[in-house]
Parts: sequence; structure tokens; C-alpha cells
Amino acid sequence: MRRNRRAKILATLGPASSDETTIKALHSAGADVFRINMSHTSPDHLRTLVGRIRAVERDIGRPIGILVDLQGPKLRVGTFENGTATLAADASFQLDSDPAPGNAQRVYLPHPEILQALEPGHRLLLDDGKLRLVVTEARGNAATVTVEVGGPLSDRKGVSVPDTEIAVSAMTAKDRSDLDAALQTDIDWIAVSFVQRPEDMAEVRKIVRGRAGILAKIEKPQAIGRLAEIIEISDAIMVARGDLGVELPLEQVPGIQKQMVRLARRSGKPVVVATQMLESMIKSPVPTRAEVSDVATAIFEGADAIMLSAESAAGDYPVEAVTMMNGIAQTVERDPYYNSILHAQRPDPESTGADAIAAACRQIAETLSLAAIVCYTSSGATGLRVARERPETPVIVLSPVLATARRLAIVWGLHCVVSEDAHSQDDMVDRACRIAGQENFARPGQRIIITAGVPFGTPGATNLMRLAFVGDRQPGPA
Repeated sequence: MRRNRRAKILATLGPASSDETTIKALHSAGADVFRINMSHTSPDHLRTLVGRIRAVERDIGRPIGILVDLQGPKLRVGTFENGTATLAADASFQLDSDPAPGNAQRVYLPHPEILQALEPGHRLLLDDGKLRLVVTEARGNAATVTVEVGGPLSDRKGVSVPDTEIAVSAMTAKDRSDLDAALQTDIDWIAVSFVQRPEDMAEVRKIVRGRAGILAKIEKPQAIGRLAEIIEISDAIMVARGDLGVELPLEQVPGIQKQMVRLARRSGKPVVVATQMLESMIKSPVPTRAEVSDVATAIFEGADAIMLSAESAAGDYPVEAVTMMNGIAQTVERDPYYNSILHAQRPDPESTGADAIAAACRQIAETLSLAAIVCYTSSGATGLRVARERPETPVIVLSPVLATARRLAIVWGLHCVVSEDAHSQDDMVDRACRIAGQENFARPGQRIIITAGVPFGTPGATNLMRLAFVGDRQPGPA
């Protein structure tokens, strides 16, 4: 199955899409990677979902990526005497370490790490930003605040602290348990929520030890200030616009999205744009015009992937949402301005032989109007380098490692095929030409360009380019 687009689609699984039939329909509609949200999934159900995705993968014969999204620390207030209280604007209010039920004057904040980190002038946003408080006095075990924007507040509503760096890991005890369960199954990516600093990703990397790619969800203002460091230590990033839009002024989020996409592209790391992309399709069979423009903007920016959350997990039209996102991506990528915009944003190649070869492959392929670029890779590094160039020419990745092909399913423009490694240069050419034909990228008489590393099977040794004609017959098995 060849996709007629370069951007990839992530679809979140949930109550509306957990059965094998729907998972297969979502993939057929355009989903390349499936997200499992551990905020709503037990380890047992995780294993069930992974089993169903792998059954679909075996049935269709194409590698499918699986991303497990860890919940991260959930910060919430305590309870109220009557289940709710109304905070009046301009009133004084207190958050403290007393577990007694709260009222209109105070409430329990069961997070001592927040109380210890708060300082006068820091903001607290409650219930997804509906209520806004400003700290006037911080005493370590309690904080007095002024209510800037008031309203009703009920039990255990969420707390965001956009001005405060909390001395707490991005990994909770639940996350560690969920991570262990995920690594014991057949998954490809781990998404880490509420990352504040590069040390958060280093902690996860020590646990994962290369068994999956690690993706940093950027949804905290603190992470924006250290974005380059976080990208460097991560395998991919996600522009998680939901919480980012709560903790930052909404009008800043589009500019930050562009900044993040370009920085990730420059680093050669996959970047996913997520949250509320087709939100209205939770209940409607068609999106709004603004949502279509939002998805199109991410495609024009060159994002590796775009993601559906509740639209595919709990909405009334999960398959239709994926179909719509697929159609938007296809249409944008046919736009006459699309390639020129990507070209204008293309970063210069890094000063390594492998990156120079990837850049040369792109330029040669476009100059000679070649049918495809074929990359041999076992680690995935060659595919990432070529994708960083955002070539107009289709890219086929051949890997002997199924886990690599699955992991690269999130990367812009890569059509991954599992194939045993080449044994010689002649075998390399024969295999590449044959698969390019079998996968409907090249016809007899057309040319392809091949990149690989010699000696074959050596990870990270991209040092070879070869032009080849696709013949009428290419001997040997694929």
C-alpha cells in the first residue's frame, strides 16, 4: 500500500476505535501510526491493543508504528465541602497543605513541590485556564493568591503553573509502571508528557535503553526556553498545543509551533503537530474551515506528522476524521506552492559525509527527475537524513530490521519496506530496483538513486551513492 502523501498521520485509539475491524479501517483511511493514551488505558488493555494492531499489520503486510503516550504528572486541587465553590474575582484565596475539604476561602493542594516552588507574582491556572490566580504570598506550606478571573471550581480540577519550574520528575510511579508494560510489548515510540527540562528526557532514555524511540511532548512554557537541548536528547518532539495553549497566551502558540517545527527539521528529528486539529469532527461528519486551514498550515510547514486525539479515540466519526486529514494532506502536497515553501525552509546539511550524501541524493534525484530515492538502513539514520532534505522525489527505505521500519513510519515521506540487507553492490542494485517496481514507484526504463553504507550491515556508515536503471526483470527474491 503506497500513500499518496508525505506527511504521516497519527490516530489515537479509544472507545470508538479499539476493535480490530476499526483499526484496520483507520489504517486503510490513512493512519500510519497508532497512539495509545495511558491516561485512559490499563497495561492489560495496552497489550490487547498492541496485539490487535500487530494482527492488522500482518494482514496488510505493511509496518505500522505504535506510540505509547505516558500520562505524566497530573496536578489537581483537593475537594470542597459541597463538591464545589465559587471564587469571586479580586478576592483573596489560599492553597495549602491542609487536606480538609475546601470552601470559597481555601482549598487543599496535594502537591508540596508546587507550594515550595511558588513565588509572589506567579500565576496559577485552574480547570484548563478557566480560573486565573496570582500569588501574593508564598510560605512553603501555603500560598495566598488574588483571584484575577473567578468562577466555580469543583473537586480535583487541574492546576497549571506556567511561571513555576517544579522540582519533580516528568515520570510518576504510574508512568514507570506503564513504561515497563509498554517496553515488554511490541511498541515503537514512548511519548513523555509535561517535559520541563532535558534531564526529564535523559531519565526516560536511561530506562528505555534504545528499545523504543523517545518523543518529548512540548506543552510547558519551561520547555520552550530549553527547546534546543530537549530536541538534542530526544528522538522526536510533539507540539502538544492543548496544555501549551492553557499555560501560554493562545496568540503565542502558532508562532511557537513554527519555531518548534523548524528547529526539529534543522536537527533532523521528527516533529508531530497535535491537539484539536479536527476537533469539531468529534460530533460532526465535517470539520470547520478553520480546522482545515490549521491542518494545512502544519503540512505547509513540513511537519513530519499530524495527530488526531479525541476525534479518532472517542468521536462519532473516527474513520471519517482520518479520511479528511488524509485528503487535506494530499491536496496541500499537490499545491504549486508546497515544494517551494519546503525548499525555502530547508536547512543546510550538517558537515558530515552521511549528510552530504543525503543532500546530494536529493539534488541529483530532482535534477534528473528520478523515480525514487532508495535508502538502505538498519538503524534508520540514513532515512532520517534523507527525510530532513524534504525531497520532491519519493523515498523508499529498505531495512532488514522490522523495528526500524515501524519506528520510521512517523517520519515525513518515508515508505518503509522490510527486506534483508544487501550482500554485495550488485545485490544492492537488483534488490532496490525490484522493490521500487513492486511498490509502484518506478517503471521499467526509469532510474532511481540508491544510498547505503559499505560494508553492508554497518549502522551509521552511509558512504555510497549509485544510479541505476529499473529493468523489465530483476532476478532474485525481495
